[in-house]
Amino acid sequence: MSALQALLLEGDAVSRAVAGLLLLMSVASWVAILWKAWLLRAGTASVLRSIAAFWQAPSLDEAASRLAGFDRALLVLPAVHALRHASATDASSLGAGGDPSLRLTRALRDALHSALRRLQGGQILLATVGATAPFVGLLGTVWGIHHALATIATQSGGFTIDKVAGPVGEALIMTAFGLAVAIPAVLAYNVFGRIIGRIEAELEGFAHDLLARFAPASH
Repeated sequence: MSALQALLLEGDAVSRAVAGLLLLMSVASWVAILWKAWLLRAGTASVLRSIAAFWQAPSLDEAASRLAGFDRALLVLPAVHALRHASATDASSLGAGGDPSLRLTRALRDALHSALRRLQGGQILLATVGATAPFVGLLGTVWGIHHALATIATQSGGFTIDKVAGPVGEALIMTAFGLAVAIPAVLAYNVFGRIIGRIEAELEGFAHDLLARFAPASH
């Protein structure tokens, strides 16, 4: 039987609740890590290929068709759809009316924000797990030591090293468990943050280029 299993079997409800919370945090962070690894698997390469395919296309319709094969993460394509729909929108609403250049700016901004929200998804979870999991594990350790000492105190024979070392050592496993949950989340957050920063810069530049290229034609 492992030390963690012994702690869970001999611990009280608080120890089990802390272990369950750490397990839940670990599962949630790994789901976020795997999903973002899939989303960012090609890094900035797919975004750069999509942008290059757009500027090489003879028309907006052809560009949208080409990007469907490059931009599987849907980071560049929303801006192209916004560009296509901005010029075709009628003036039946407040948002659709007004200066065509401002309408295009609003449409590209919304598309960019949508892509950025998709990129940032899961980052808060990873940051939260990385920051709190060690303290949750420490809480489990402190409570486990308290519970172990309280149990030993009720036994006859008083305190001896062999009676204290086992329960205290098992309680320290909680701290290690918290670190094991936090370290992958922190590493993933930092790696993904750097990739997201580069992609954001490319998308913002693309949006500015679209506005500079197509806004004058909308007047």
